[in-house]
Amino acid sequence: MIIRRGAASPQRIARNGSACEMHVSSATRVIIDTDPGVDDALAILLALSSPELDVVGITTVCGNVPVGQATKNLFRVLNLVQPPSELLVGQGAARPLEHQLVDATHFHGHDGLGELDRFRDGGTACRYPQPRLPASLPTAQEVWNECARRYPGELVLITLGPLTNLALALKVSPELVRKFTRVICMGGAIAVPGNVAPAAEFNMYVDPHAAQRVLQSGLPLTIVPLDVTTQVGFSRTGLARLVEGSSDPVARFVGDATEKAFDYAELTEGHGQFYLHDPLAVAIAIDPSVVTVESLQVEVEAAGSVTRGLTVADRRVLHAEYRSPPNVLVAVGVKPERAIELFEDRLCRR
Repeated sequence: MIIRRGAASPQRIARNGSACEMHVSSATRVIIDTDPGVDDALAILLALSSPELDVVGITTVCGNVPVGQATKNLFRVLNLVQPPSELLVGQGAARPLEHQLVDATHFHGHDGLGELDRFRDGGTACRYPQPRLPASLPTAQEVWNECARRYPGELVLITLGPLTNLALALKVSPELVRKFTRVICMGGAIAVPGNVAPAAEFNMYVDPHAAQRVLQSGLPLTIVPLDVTTQVGFSRTGLARLVEGSSDPVARFVGDATEKAFDYAELTEGHGQFYLHDPLAVAIAIDPSVVTVESLQVEVEAAGSVTRGLTVADRRVLHAEYRSPPNVLVAVGVKPERAIELFEDRLCRR
């Protein structure tokens, strides 16, 4: 999973190892930038299990866990499936642009994946062995550059973590990011409370300076905020019913990895829901009709001590000449049943 100059186009691989019926040329080629994270892991698995998408690159960034752990987690997730043989993997930013990293291990477990080492098969064997990583990996920007060289004018970038890698690319290689036909970003909270601070969603909070740089970039952005992601989720009993007794390794992982997250949600929020934040961003790439969008002018507060990471959308009812020009598409409505149907069909097989 390293850059190979002149390699052939990767083929989509189904979970059983056979080629998907949909030819790769008819699929949307995507790069995923991620900080796994339980819901990131589920989003990656959803993308790899979907013939509508051709995942040509995955890069890691600091966020839910430090970037080194994020990379280990990515390879641990890839061990569950047979990914495309020419998939490019890279490691990106180790710290936010200006802040110290604030992680989310309180929610995702100390390893970021629900503390997988505690699961044993046959009493002794680890159910999810530690992955063997390559001796070295390219940077996120190197992976993006190679993907752009292989597939000019075809790439969609899906960001599931803080926007640090994208902000850095805008600074050092703006011509590269201009080659993305679309950028789908999970992040922000428009008209709902935050999830890491009263007004801030986690990805925006971790690196608000990066988020603001990206929002001001003019890229074709679609923001997927908590307003819609918190409408798509599972209860512990509902998810358990789906995966209980399954022999499929991905379905079993879904049940195991989410246990700690359910514990935390029940302890702190009382409802015990696991929201499909990052899988919804992938679902939009699979089926754009899952959400409705609105063009809005959105900024991120980077300097405020109380409002750090606040996503401010101009939703005033004004004549066009008095409104700030929109800079992003924001998902403002969602079809929860369709999103959950995609997730269940592809990750909760028996």
